[in-house]
Amino acid sequence: MKVAIYVRVSTQHQAQAQTIEQQLTLLREHSQTHGWLWQQEHIFRDDGYSGASLRRPGLDRLRDQISTAAFDRVVITEPSRLARKYVHQMLLIEEFERGGCQVQFIDQPMGQTPHDQLLVQIRGAVAEYERSLIAERMRRGRLQKYQAGCLLPWTHPPYGYRVDVEHPRDPAGVRLEPIEAAVVAEIFARYLQEGQSLMGVTKQLVAQGVRSPYGRLRWNQATVRGIVCNPAYTGTVYIGRTRRTPSRMRHSALAPVGREHGGHPRTPREEWIAVAQVPAIISQEHFDLVQAKLAHNQQFARRNNTAHPYLLRALVSCGLCRLSCSGRNSQSGYAYYTCRGKRPAIISCRDEKCPSRYIPASQLDELVWQDVCEVLTHPDRIITALQRAQGGQWLPKAAAGTT
Repeated sequence: MKVAIYVRVSTQHQAQAQTIEQQLTLLREHSQTHGWLWQQEHIFRDDGYSGASLRRPGLDRLRDQISTAAFDRVVITEPSRLARKYVHQMLLIEEFERGGCQVQFIDQPMGQTPHDQLLVQIRGAVAEYERSLIAERMRRGRLQKYQAGCLLPWTHPPYGYRVDVEHPRDPAGVRLEPIEAAVVAEIFARYLQEGQSLMGVTKQLVAQGVRSPYGRLRWNQATVRGIVCNPAYTGTVYIGRTRRTPSRMRHSALAPVGREHGGHPRTPREEWIAVAQVPAIISQEHFDLVQAKLAHNQQFARRNNTAHPYLLRALVSCGLCRLSCSGRNSQSGYAYYTCRGKRPAIISCRDEKCPSRYIPASQLDELVWQDVCEVLTHPDRIITALQRAQGGQWLPKAAAGTT
C-alpha cells in the first residue's frame, strides 16, 4: 500500500514551534502500528499556510500525484489540517476518492456509516466557525490597539521612515531617514510646479540616479503616486483609507482574474481613522494642494479619453509579453492597439521594449465582431467553450503565442 502523509500549520509561529514535527510523530507512530510503509518524499507539508484556502503548494503537489493514482491512502491528523471549511473538506475527499485514494484522520477514523459522515460534517462546521470567531476577535483586538495609538498598521514603514527593529509597530520608535525624507519633500515640491506631472517627476528621479523604495535605479509612476497620496507624510497615520473588494477585472486578458480579493478602492476622507502621530515631512496644506492637482489631472487622463471608439477597449493583451494593450490613433487617423511593453520602462516596468507589432484596430475589431455574431447565431458553441473553460483550457492553445 502506497501511503502519503499531509501536515499543515497556519502560521509561521506555529511552524517554528515544531507543531509540524508533532504531527509527523503522531502520523509515523500510527503508520507503524498499521504496518504502513512511507518514504520521506511522500510527506507533503504546508508551513504557515491557512486552511481556509486551497492555494497551498504542498496540497497542490499532493493533488497532482493523487490524480495520477500515485497513492492508495492519505493519512492526516484531523480534518481541520486538511481544510478549515467543510465544503473544501468534502471537495478534497471526493477528489481523492475519485483518484483511488482513501483519506484517513487518525484522531477519528472516518467510516462510511451515516453516523461517521455526520460527525465529519459537524466537526468541519465547528472548525469553520472557530476560524471565523478567531479572525473576528483578532480584528477587533487590532482595531482597539490602533485606536489606542499603541500599534502601527504598517507591514513595512513608508519610504522616508525607519522603525525600531525590536518593536517595528510601536509608534514611539518611528524616525525619519534624512536622505529619503528629503527625496519625499522634493517629490511633492516638484509635482506642484507648473506643468509638472507624475511622469515628469518619475523621469527626473531616474535621471538623477535616486534609488527607489525597493533599492532599484528604475522608478515607476505607480510608486511616485503612492508616495504623493500617502497622508502619513503630514505626520498622521490613518487606517480605513482603503477597503478590499472582490476582483472583477484581469490585469491582462491572458491572465486569470487573480486572487479572491483584489482592488483596494479609496474610502471617503470622513471614514479614515487617525491612529498615530509620526514625524512630519510636509505640511497638511502642501499635501492638500497635491491631492487637488491629482484629482484635476485625473479628469483629463488619457484613459478617460472617449473621443475615439475602440470596440475592444481594455480587452486586448499582447501574445508575446502578455501585457495589456491600449488604443492609439496616429496623426494620419489610423487606429491601433499597442502593447504597454512598447512604452518607456517607467510605465511598462520592463527593461526591454516588447518587439510586437502594432495591431490595426479596424481589422481586429471586425474579426472579433464576426466571432461574436457567429457564437450568438450558434449557441451550441457557447456550451463547448464553457466546457473547455471548466476543464482548465479557457485559452485556445493556437492563440497562446499570438497577439
